[in-house]
Amino acid sequence: MNELEYKNFYERVGKLNGWDFSKVKCISEGVKWSFYYEVTQRCRKSDLLLDIGTGGGEALLSIAGSALLLVGIDDSVGMIQTANANLYKSKKSNVRFLQMNADKIDFPENFFSIVSNRHCPFNTNEAARVLEQNGFFLTQQVSEDDKFNIKQVFGRGQSSGLRDGTLKNKFISELNESGFSDIQSFEFDAKEYYKTYEDLVFLLKHTPIIPNFGKSDDDFALLDKFIEENRTSKGIMTNSKRFMIIARK
Repeated sequence: MNELEYKNFYERVGKLNGWDFSKVKCISEGVKWSFYYEVTQRCRKSDLLLDIGTGGGEALLSIAGSALLLVGIDDSVGMIQTANANLYKSKKSNVRFLQMNADKIDFPENFFSIVSNRHCPFNTNEAARVLEQNGFFLTQQVSEDDKFNIKQVFGRGQSSGLRDGTLKNKFISELNESGFSDIQSFEFDAKEYYKTYEDLVFLLKHTPIIPNFGKSDDDFALLDKFIEENRTSKGIMTNSKRFMIIARK
């Protein structure tokens, strides 16, 4: 999936669903942290928090009580429309959602106490510019070996061809160059068990795990093959591999 294809995909998913996977029935074993819990542990009630790539805002709204003001930005019109609809339903008064590109964040220098970012691109120089001195930057990203057995069956997938750890090392290097210090990284490789065929279809249609899933005549036959090979008593098994980086300015 090239950059334009991904942007169009992200826009479509944003309008339809945001990043809401609450209806997907899945059991996870081996998850070592909850990302937005880690964000809240570094928040004070007086802090201003920026969430880069906020998607439909579901996660940011769930931690609204952790800071004075929380701002979620996303480059997708569809995602921000969904985020603002979610904000309206939530009746939270200290959260704002704005369409904005992560490469050009339209806020002053040293404005935010905390900057968070989950599963999307970010610009380390811009994150450093808008973060106050001694402020925290946290990001969680999808590792290259995520959903490894699904990608093997399909013969394609997100980050295919990249050695596991490539993205983590790239981001750490960029954070160093942007002036961050005390950079720590963490990883987990958890087992996931999806309950039904429909749960897997929803996942694949609303994420870029298998680019353009459903457009190839073979995709559903390959999905049947994957399910047959990975069905267990707990559900249909795959893996969720993540890394998290926490850095201080």
